[in-house]
Amino acid sequence: MNPKDVAGSESCSSSVFVHNPHLEEMKDDILYHFGFGTGTHNLPAMFGDVKFVCVGGSPWRMKSFIEYIAAELRLEDPKSEYPNICAGTDRYAMYKVGPVLSVSHGMGIPSIAIMLHELIKLLHHACCTDVTIVRIGTSGGIGLDPGTVVVTKQSLDATFVPKFEQVILGKTVVRNTDLDPSLAEEFLRCSKELDQFETVAGNTMCTLDFYEGQARLDGAFCSYSVKDKQDYLNKASEAGVCNIEMESSVFAAMCKLSGLRAAVVCVTLLDRLKGDQLNVSPEVLHSYQQRPQILVGHYIKKQLKKKALRS
Repeated sequence: MNPKDVAGSESCSSSVFVHNPHLEEMKDDILYHFGFGTGTHNLPAMFGDVKFVCVGGSPWRMKSFIEYIAAELRLEDPKSEYPNICAGTDRYAMYKVGPVLSVSHGMGIPSIAIMLHELIKLLHHACCTDVTIVRIGTSGGIGLDPGTVVVTKQSLDATFVPKFEQVILGKTVVRNTDLDPSLAEEFLRCSKELDQFETVAGNTMCTLDFYEGQARLDGAFCSYSVKDKQDYLNKASEAGVCNIEMESSVFAAMCKLSGLRAAVVCVTLLDRLKGDQLNVSPEVLHSYQQRPQILVGHYIKKQLKKKALRS
């Protein structure tokens, strides 16, 4: 469909909440980093049927996910080409098949936060309802075998507190980072049904940096000892932290604010208690990276089957 066939969004009811009175005063809302606008694209026609959104760091991984889910759901020929819907911009990549939307978010809190602002507005303008959103990705584990999938219970900051802090107008605003516990349980059940790899539920520590912020010893700078590192990671483990990444806190906070049912599903690539660098083959690494998409794909397939039986 040409997005300009019918420009503008019709008045509709969405269960995706935005909390910004200024949006109502705007004639057009330009989603700059996606290359969309309410005055130039018919967002309800393009995205109104979306029920599942999966986000992850790299464009390649999210294209791989949409190809995988298309084959799993038998919605289209798995050999079909899936064009990047955001081809007009080089910031993010977006792919869609049926009710599933796959979006890249880059690395770190600032990048995913920008993407989420525009994604939440997109779902709102598109009149989407009953949307489930999942971040799939990679992480460093704590006390877990490489390849273990972690379903996040809470996202903790680097001091092991479940919160996301942001400075707005010079003042620190603290937001909750709870995720949907029932959704996490559903993913654990799906893992048992698959019986292909170890999956656990635990807290995820979200940091502002890949190196010093995660107590690595291999960055350009390091002012602490091996013992300091081990003590810190042991404290993280005592706080229930199973893995470390760089996006979950703002993801959890923004999804909770917008009323989106959300989960974080990440595979661990190494045990950080035993080292800092990856020494596995590209083939093994690729097999690990596929595990979150296999689990999420099973969940989506299961939910669509349930819906078909009810209808």
